[in-house]
Amino acid sequence: MSALTEIIRAEIAGRGAIPFARFMELALYCPDYGYYERESVTVGRHGDFYTSVSVGSLFGELLALQFAEWLEKIPNERVQIVEAGAHDGKLALDIMRWLKRWRPEVFARVEYVLVEPSSRRRAWQEKTLGELAGKVRWLNSSKLNGNEKIRGIIFANELLDAMPVHRLGWDAKKREWFEWGVALKAERFDWVKMRRSVGLNLNSEEDSTGGTRDNGERTGWSRHWKGAGYPSFNWPSASVSVSSVPSCSSVSEFGLKKLGSLPGELLEVLPDGFTTEICPAAEDWWSSAAQSLKAGKLMTLDYGAHNEAGLSPNHPNGTVRAYHRHKICDDILANAGKQDITVNVDFQAIQQVGEAMGLRTEAFVSQSQFLTGIASRLMAGGNESGEWSPKKSRELQTLIHPEHLGRAFRVLVQSR
Repeated sequence: MSALTEIIRAEIAGRGAIPFARFMELALYCPDYGYYERESVTVGRHGDFYTSVSVGSLFGELLALQFAEWLEKIPNERVQIVEAGAHDGKLALDIMRWLKRWRPEVFARVEYVLVEPSSRRRAWQEKTLGELAGKVRWLNSSKLNGNEKIRGIIFANELLDAMPVHRLGWDAKKREWFEWGVALKAERFDWVKMRRSVGLNLNSEEDSTGGTRDNGERTGWSRHWKGAGYPSFNWPSASVSVSSVPSCSSVSEFGLKKLGSLPGELLEVLPDGFTTEICPAAEDWWSSAAQSLKAGKLMTLDYGAHNEAGLSPNHPNGTVRAYHRHKICDDILANAGKQDITVNVDFQAIQQVGEAMGLRTEAFVSQSQFLTGIASRLMAGGNESGEWSPKKSRELQTLIHPEHLGRAFRVLVQSR
C-alpha cells in the first residue's frame, strides 16, 4: 500500500466518506506523494499524456508572438507575463527565448511571473529557467490574491482541467442532486452517495456518519447558502494540508446556479444517476486572476465545452477520467498518485465569472483557430519565423489538427 493510499484511507476512517473533490486534491497535489509532485511524471510519448508544450517549441513561439502583439499595446511601461501551472518551466523558456530574439524591446520590459505553491516544482522551474535570472520571479501561492496588480497577461495552459471537481448525481425519484463521495469498501476505494443532498428545499441534512444535524443555524454546507439556496461545499479542515490548488471547499456559484435553473422538461428525462461536475476551485482561481488584472489579457487554453451545465448525453457519467501511458483507465479511484486525473472545463461558468468581475470576453475559439491565425502572421513576418523546417510543420499539424490537439482544446481570452 502506498503512503498516499494510507493517507486517504486514514482520512476516510476518521470522517467517513469524503467528497471526490478531496480525493482528487490529494491524489494530484498531496505534498511528496501527489501525482504532480512526482519527478518521474513525464509528458510526451513516454509519459502518460501529451500537452501542447511537449509537442515542441513552436507552441511557445506562437504564444510569444501573440503576447508581444498584446503587450505592445501597453507602451512605455513595465509589463508582466504571469503563468500558473508552469510544471517544469519549459513553456516559459520557449516564450522568453523568442521574445529576446525577435522582440527585444518587449523582452526588455517584461517580467515573467510564475504562480507556484510547490517548492518541488519551483526547483524544477528554477533549473529550466537559469538563463533568465533577473527576468523571472515566483509567487509562492496557488493563485493571485488581488494584491498583485498585473499590467500585461495572466494565463494558464492545461491547469483548470486538473483542479478538484465535485461530482453531482441526479436522483430521479427524489428530483434532487446528490454528491458522489469516496469510501472504503472491501479495502478498496469505491463510489458512494454522500448523505448530504444538494437539493434546494432541504430542512435538515445528514452528515457522512448518518447523523442528522439541524440546529436552527444551519450547520455545515447550508450555513453558507447563497441565492436560491445553493450550498457552498464546505468541508472540515483536512489532516493533510494541500495548498497547491484552490481549496475544494469554495462556492461554485455559477455551476450550482446552472443546475438549479435547468428546465423541468430536461429534468423529467434526465436518467437516474446522471452525473456531472462543478469546479469551485477553477471558478475561484479565475475570479482571483480577474481581480488582479489591472490592464491586459486573461487567457486559458484547455479542453472542455460551453454547453449548459456540462450536461451531455455523451457523458452520462460526467467527464472525469484518469490517464496512464496514454490510455484511459477504467478505475478513476485506483492507483492514487500514480495516474493523472482530469476533467473537461466548464468554459461557460469560467466566462461568466470573468464577466462578473468586469472583464470583456474577446474570444472563445478552438486551439486550431487560435494558433492558425498566429502561425499565418508569424510566417508572413519573414525572418521572425526563422527557418520553417519540416519539424515545425509537423509540430503545427499536431497542434491544430482536429485528430490531435486542435479540436478538443479551447482558448478563452478576456480583457480589461
